[in-house]
Amino acid sequence: MDDNILEMESDNEDFDDSKLGMIHEEVVYPEEFLPTYYAIKAEVPANKTNLVDYNNQPDSLFFNDGVRSVDFILVYEDEETKPLDKKCTVKRRKKRREYFESCLMQMGLELEATQSVHKDNLVYVKVHVPWEVQCTYAEVLHIKIPIAFNDHTVQYSIGNLFDCITKHFKPNEKLIKKEADCYTAPYQKERHGCFLKMDKEKYFTPSMRSRMANFILCRAPYEIRGNVKKFGITKLLRSGVYKAAYPLHDCRFNVKSTVESCPNERYLLYKEWAHPKNFYKTQPLDLIRKYYGEKIGIYFAWLGFYTKMLAFASVVGLACFFYGYHIQEKSTWSKEVCDPDIGGKIVMCPQCDLCNYWILNSTCDTSKTLTIFDHFGTLVFAVFMAVWVTVFLEFWKRYQSQLEFEWDTVEFLEQQEPSRPEYDAECVHDRINSVTGVKEKVPFTFCGRCFRISIGIGTVLFWIMLIVASVVAIIIYRLAVFFSLSITLKNPGNFTTLEPLKDYVTPQMATSVTAGLINFVVIMILNTLYERVAIWITDYEIPRTRTDYENSLTLKMFLFQFVNYYSSCFYIAFVKGKIVGHPGQPVYILGKYRNEECDPGGCLIELTTQLAIIMGGKAIWNNIQEVLLPWLKNLIFRYCTRASDKKVEPPRWEQDFELQPFTKLGLFYEYLEMVIQFGFVTLFVASFPLAPFLALVNNIIEIRVDAWKMTTQFQRILPEKAQDIGAWQPILQSIAILAVATNAMLIAFTSDIIPRLVYYWSFSVEEGYGNHTMSGFINSSLSYFNTSNFSPATVTDAVERPRDITICRYRDFRFPPGHPRQYQYNMHYWHVIAAKMAFIIVVEHVAYLTKFILASVIPDVSYTTREQLKREKYLTQVILHEVNLNLVSKRLKPAVHDMSSHMARNIDNELELSEY
Repeated sequence: MDDNILEMESDNEDFDDSKLGMIHEEVVYPEEFLPTYYAIKAEVPANKTNLVDYNNQPDSLFFNDGVRSVDFILVYEDEETKPLDKKCTVKRRKKRREYFESCLMQMGLELEATQSVHKDNLVYVKVHVPWEVQCTYAEVLHIKIPIAFNDHTVQYSIGNLFDCITKHFKPNEKLIKKEADCYTAPYQKERHGCFLKMDKEKYFTPSMRSRMANFILCRAPYEIRGNVKKFGITKLLRSGVYKAAYPLHDCRFNVKSTVESCPNERYLLYKEWAHPKNFYKTQPLDLIRKYYGEKIGIYFAWLGFYTKMLAFASVVGLACFFYGYHIQEKSTWSKEVCDPDIGGKIVMCPQCDLCNYWILNSTCDTSKTLTIFDHFGTLVFAVFMAVWVTVFLEFWKRYQSQLEFEWDTVEFLEQQEPSRPEYDAECVHDRINSVTGVKEKVPFTFCGRCFRISIGIGTVLFWIMLIVASVVAIIIYRLAVFFSLSITLKNPGNFTTLEPLKDYVTPQMATSVTAGLINFVVIMILNTLYERVAIWITDYEIPRTRTDYENSLTLKMFLFQFVNYYSSCFYIAFVKGKIVGHPGQPVYILGKYRNEECDPGGCLIELTTQLAIIMGGKAIWNNIQEVLLPWLKNLIFRYCTRASDKKVEPPRWEQDFELQPFTKLGLFYEYLEMVIQFGFVTLFVASFPLAPFLALVNNIIEIRVDAWKMTTQFQRILPEKAQDIGAWQPILQSIAILAVATNAMLIAFTSDIIPRLVYYWSFSVEEGYGNHTMSGFINSSLSYFNTSNFSPATVTDAVERPRDITICRYRDFRFPPGHPRQYQYNMHYWHVIAAKMAFIIVVEHVAYLTKFILASVIPDVSYTTREQLKREKYLTQVILHEVNLNLVSKRLKPAVHDMSSHMARNIDNELELSEY
């Protein structure tokens, strides 16, 4: 068989016929359709789609004959009215469209076109997958069909005692009926009889038929020139030949269909799942999976499980918060800060070159607030969260394995997932499959693969460094602008226009607002550019399957977004205020800008504030955006589309066309939002115990918002198979491992828990207090500085500082002025450092050991699921073995009959000869 070039995509829609690869047709088309394909290749198809009138049945999901179901919709614009200068393009698009549709018909699909009711230049092409084609592609796609009823008896459990209560938190079982529990096996045409008997209309569900139709659409050719074959609906959509391609919703979301045979699954999903009144109910996951496919089903299963687990973390987090609130008035060190005889008499050193002296008790309110979050209970909560995240991930794997069995995706990745047409189009090199030992086509050699992966890794690292550089640039900008505004606003000089702003705008406020706006603009620009770059890199790597493609893209996008979202929090937690020197010798960046110090209340309260703003603000904004944007887009599109004055209710396919399409990265951003939130809940939870509670409230709303959006505002999502949450699983595990280290370092280096413990056990007695006490901690944690030792670089005429202050204090453990080692670290500092390092080592080892033990003790697959899997494999083998025996006996029966007849004739001949 000769090789032929397959072209999936090109930069030039009309004239680019560049060679993209060599491939055998068997890779793209099922064996049964190869003769059909060769007929298409030999002569230009002449079949045209039949155009029929609308039959005024808005709820119909069938062709005009009322028998053939609509399994997919293609929409194109009749461009005969285009200007003359575009006639050439219009003609070329029309030719490609006619060729493509003719190829679809020769490949077995049935098409019927209907003109739009409200816009005459729109045409809707209805696609039907006939029974024979369904059977063929069910085998190609390894679709599993029931082979026997599940005879596994459900054991009575303690949980059944509470059914009278829990039933109120479940969807209405009278409306959403549970399907029969069956064992399944991949469909095979020649073994059709071994599967459970069902009507042809119910044998393959609408979502299965949509998958088959999409599989064919993605591989059907639309142009053949010589040995160059252009194929795939993706390219036709991108080039404007078609405006949309989507499967149909089965009814309107808020009204049942008038067609009796319609299952009204969309209506049921809206009423029992997407409606806000169901916020307290569990999700109908089986119906979600049946309607939207396993990929969407596994997302909502994970989101629901994550939300349930957050309830436990929220209870402990709230207890930690209220404990801190209870002890804030009893905190000794907080009382010392607020005491006018202690904190009121301590003069603190300026925190920047343009700052003035300040009194310690001016931070009284901040210190009380800090007490709520910075106490010993926070340490206990951080350890609890390290255990919680491990339990969450391990039990999710158990639940996921149960869903894999129930949804027939156990062996999906290994055996059933087909290769992408883009991959098939690039297969030009031969190699021997290490498993089968058969020669196969691959898109590149080992060296070529390494080169492409290296290009991808290098590009991702470059963009990560780019965003890190932007963060550093923003920090330098903050320092520079703060310095400039401090001088300008206090002494406007020639800038007279700034004079009215002096009483309303502070340097800190102006710097924060402008830096925030610049940071927002930079992030949005980098996000937009990087998304395109990440898609281009992933396309360049040519992953074999859709799952491989999404996992690769997910990893690239998340690495960038991780730096994007968490960089500010990591900066505040572990960089800001850590390398600042002392008042007489501060540290400068680029030799000009003094390094930022923490706010008077400390960096922990600043990090807590940052997390509260990000989690609260981001959650509110995202939910508003997810509700308003699709609704407004649909409203505007519906207004523009329904330009005519016809008062005719449009058909189902026209109503769906007015909805928003669900993009390739749609589900990625849903996962990303939740995983970023998971990071905030785990990575910095030691500074904000309310994070799990805020996440819980957000997720309860998020589930219903996502459900409402997908059910009412989006076209029906193309059902796709998925075995698990893909690359997000190792990402979650990596965050869980990193969270132990970040929380340990957060408690050690950002909070004052360790310094307070060191003072309590080691230095409080030496200070003369007798028994161990926290009295005197504030005085012990502040070092002395002689104001005459200010370096000339830190003194400026822009600030008039009181001259009668000779001693000021600053947060550090250093020798006082006049000491032989003045302003160097004292022994207290080294005690604290040793305690911090010991704390990190002990906590990390204990936490990681606990995580390892829990991961080992909790099996990934439950005993019940494991037994059911064994039972399914056993029954499948028995039934298929019987079918194989019957097939063999049928094939051998004529041969046995001929052999018996031949032997009988031989015996008769021998008897006749013996008589002579």
